[in-house]
Amino acid sequence: MSTILEVQNLKKYFKTPRGTLHAVDDVSFKIEKGTTLGVVGESGCGKSTLGRTILQLLDSTDGKIIFEGEDVTHADRKTLSRLRRHMQIIFQDPFSSLNPRMTVSETIMEPLIIQKIMCKKDMLKETERLMDTVGLARRLTNSYPHELDGGRRQRIGIARALALNPKFIVCDEPVSALDVSIQAQVLNLMQDLKNDRKLTYIFITHDLSVVKYISDEICVMYLGQVVEKCKADELFEKPLHPYTKALLSAIPIPDIHAKKERIILQGEITSPINPKPGCRFAARCIYANEECSQPQKLEDVSNEHYVSCHRVYEINENILNSKEESV
Repeated sequence: MSTILEVQNLKKYFKTPRGTLHAVDDVSFKIEKGTTLGVVGESGCGKSTLGRTILQLLDSTDGKIIFEGEDVTHADRKTLSRLRRHMQIIFQDPFSSLNPRMTVSETIMEPLIIQKIMCKKDMLKETERLMDTVGLARRLTNSYPHELDGGRRQRIGIARALALNPKFIVCDEPVSALDVSIQAQVLNLMQDLKNDRKLTYIFITHDLSVVKYISDEICVMYLGQVVEKCKADELFEKPLHPYTKALLSAIPIPDIHAKKERIILQGEITSPINPKPGCRFAARCIYANEECSQPQKLEDVSNEHYVSCHRVYEINENILNSKEESV
């Protein structure tokens, strides 16, 4: 597989009255064509800002965004218009992301009108085809967002993202506002679309059960930085960063007799405004020592399992030794 997107040392800072907020700080990764990269973390860790910066909905502060070998970090308006055909987004809230004055067909057709790639007759046909693809009944063509439930509204958002036949889609918590039963339907739809259309996703979520189901690789973010990145199965089997271990311990088990040790995080959350060098998780980490105040980088500690932690080898000595022996 070839690389469709490469992010190099991407940063997005915001000026505030108290100082500079480091929303995304020195994030790097690659995504292969036809795969899904899951991005997980607590609310406020910079997941959505990362996705929007990659799509140039927010200007980056520093770093590079390379799409299909082309540096698009500071693309002009003409280049961005061309990129919009290949890079799309599904927003988190299916109600606020839709224009309440536009019908279902008008919403789905809007990208086609903006890009001017077909005549009105073909646009209508394409809109009907997209509605069929995402499971929207044609009787809803002239309905407005307020007349529909959350699941149907999110299907409109998916159809709108597919209208230009993109190669890459940022999915910004697309099922977090939906009921569990509807979540499963939308996730299955997105998985089918990925396979049928050879799509590439960044799937942003705080739900670890969802990200395990849909992702090939997973990035774990904490206060604007990636602290762990590896294959989805490996992350759940052998998490190495203390923060990842705590996140996974919070996943509920559907068995009242099963016992699971919950890792309760204590201590104050480090402020993302003018953060000091070193590990931002150190204030809540039971393994932290003086070494953790030094700058650190995301490093490959075992067969493309990347972790940003000075003490990763000490904390996971048994796990890493067993991996080396198996190799």
